[in-house]
Amino acid sequence: MATLQGKNMSFNKEENEFRVNRQIRVPQVRVVLGDKQLGVMSTDRAKKIAEEHGLDLVEVAPDARPPVCKIVDFGRFRYDLQIKKKEQTKKQRDSQIILKELRFRPTIGDHDIEVKISQAKKFLEDGMKVQLNLMFRGARELSHKEQGFNVIKKVIETLSSLSSVDKPPKMDGNKIICCLTPKA
Repeated sequence: MATLQGKNMSFNKEENEFRVNRQIRVPQVRVVLGDKQLGVMSTDRAKKIAEEHGLDLVEVAPDARPPVCKIVDFGRFRYDLQIKKKEQTKKQRDSQIILKELRFRPTIGDHDIEVKISQAKKFLEDGMKVQLNLMFRGARELSHKEQGFNVIKKVIETLSSLSSVDKPPKMDGNKIICCLTPKA
């Protein structure tokens, strides 16, 4: 739908995606009605057939030679495309694996570790990956790396029934990173 607002023109891309009825200007088209192919015919004849059925002639494959047109109710056709598009985006969202991040410090208390572990359990039960990040601040903390690895190992052991280690604990700059994947 093109509207003129002063000098600005706004176009709705979805509505202009398909040429319909009079917008089709090629001399010949391949016509499909329902599941039947009516064959190659002149565009005028195809428009008349569509008009007789009370439907629209919609160009669905403009790059084909000759272009492919369907005789359908254009409103219903657009509605069905919108539904398909929504289902595709929903499937994409559902298929994406979500990564949750839990941050620790080497001087974390026992109760705080338990709270973080319970959060990780929820995430793993919901089918999400969990990344454990243990940050060191300053040279003093960094000189006691074994304390950080012990914290990470404790978390991994506690969650071993729910998860498997995707990436083992590894130093990356001033932090230890480990990734857990839920068991099937």
